Amino acid sequence: MALGGPKGVDDFPAGAARVESSASMDPRLEEPEERPSQRVAVIIPCFNEATTIEKVVRDFAQAVPEASIYVFDNNSTDGTGQAAERAGAIVVRSRAQGKGNVFRHAASEVDADIYVIVDGDDTYSADAAPAMVERLARERLDMLVGTRLDQFESRSFRVFHQFGNRLISRFISLLFGMHLTDVLSGYRVLSGTFMRVVRVRRGGFELETELTLQALTKRLAVAETPVAYAARPEGSHSKLSTWGDGWLILKCIGLVFKDYRPLLFFSAIAFLLAVAGLVVGSVPIRDFIEHRYVFHVPRAILAAALGILATISLTAGLILDTVVRLHEETVEFWKRELGGRR
Repeated sequence: MALGGPKGVDDFPAGAARVESSASMDPRLEEPEERPSQRVAVIIPCFNEATTIEKVVRDFAQAVPEASIYVFDNNSTDGTGQAAERAGAIVVRSRAQGKGNVFRHAASEVDADIYVIVDGDDTYSADAAPAMVERLARERLDMLVGTRLDQFESRSFRVFHQFGNRLISRFISLLFGMHLTDVLSGYRVLSGTFMRVVRVRRGGFELETELTLQALTKRLAVAETPVAYAARPEGSHSKLSTWGDGWLILKCIGLVFKDYRPLLFFSAIAFLLAVAGLVVGSVPIRDFIEHRYVFHVPRAILAAALGILATISLTAGLILDTVVRLHEETVEFWKRELGGRR
């Protein structure tokens, strides 16, 4: 059963029945229907954040008092769940380890119109949440990312993390044709449409990268806004691995690019194979031109094999591109259906 409060009900002012009766005779007299208030949920994935989680929960409860606050405890051993309960959060035990797995769990359990996703390490300011929620609703965005690179403390980023973040952001911007500055931010506001259309497949810390890539490939409305980013408090420790998580992020980019831009992906492979085939086959070709006989038979066989592989790769790209186009049509249909229910 989905967690969350009851859906909003239209609040008609006194005399609404008489207005409706008049409108039935003259449609021009019909008053605009008052939109129900939107349900906001704050989702905080946590693994061993007992040092900071109480403050994070209380800060967001004060900043967004209308929101329901959920802490998804991902097998913590330091009392994170108990600390979150003391602060007044709804604590949900999430057994599958990994931030991506927690996000999938939250998407299936929490029913809301707007979702605020934030880390439980007290590095993101809750004060930015109301403006982010208001902007998402006002501009009808699907994802608003809180970017950290304009306002951060000197100890906020590890060595190479800021450089790696900028490099990955520029790489994704180049691949997908949209200017992004902070792909790895853990502070995001998402629409209900986003949560229902996007299916996260990776289970670890590459979650933020995949959310961005999924939004771009599904043509969802994405924007960024600067937020303050603080260093972790004393006693709080990061679980990130510079090289391990960096490799997972790059792997995620490649896999999503293959899945959603297959023609370009497999065309690039076909081009490399074709070039290799020409290089390898240049000597047998020269043999035939000069002597009407091929002396380098193994190279000729290898060149032919590379040419066949290039053709197969290009064909695979064309077929998969057709499948992706049909999938995009299905996604567009569901976006319209879900968007009409806002």
